[in-house]
Amino acid sequence: MNRRPMSLFTKTHGRLALRSGMAGFALAACTVAGLQLHAQAIAAHNSNAPVNYAANRIELQDRQDRVVLSGNVVIDQANLRMTAARTIVDYSDSGSLSIQRISATGGVTVTRGDESARGSVAVYDFNRRIITLTGDVRLRRGSDTLNGGRLTIDLQTGLSSIDGAGGAADGGRVTGSFSVPQN
Repeated sequence: MNRRPMSLFTKTHGRLALRSGMAGFALAACTVAGLQLHAQAIAAHNSNAPVNYAANRIELQDRQDRVVLSGNVVIDQANLRMTAARTIVDYSDSGSLSIQRISATGGVTVTRGDESARGSVAVYDFNRRIITLTGDVRLRRGSDTLNGGRLTIDLQTGLSSIDGAGGAADGGRVTGSFSVPQN
């Protein structure tokens, strides 16, 4: 594979980002322009914790093994919160109920502490322990931001990545803003 050397701008930008402590959205390691940014928060998430939910309307579709939640949906697990206009919770029922997947649409926001990610669609795969947000993804931690088309968070390893995924607004590129401490 033919790789170009990293530009001075990219190296300098990366050093500033690392020095400023920018960690993106609870990313244990977020790959941005080939740089690994470190944080701890999401890696410690307990994906085995109970899932609590609230919505304006809940419809149990027992034959399809799913629950449809609509209207101001709020789903909490440990200190992770997902809000959306509508979600579908797929489960298995082999003696006891077990959530397999949560699919959310309509202004989806995932938050943990002061960190948040927004997108059009989110899928939380409980078997793989992965959350994927797509569609005009916006990450925020304090005043630091990252924008892209798709965010993938691996709750097991803490490894997260964001890519442009063909987003029209930014030409399919990942963009952002890192604050730099004032001395």
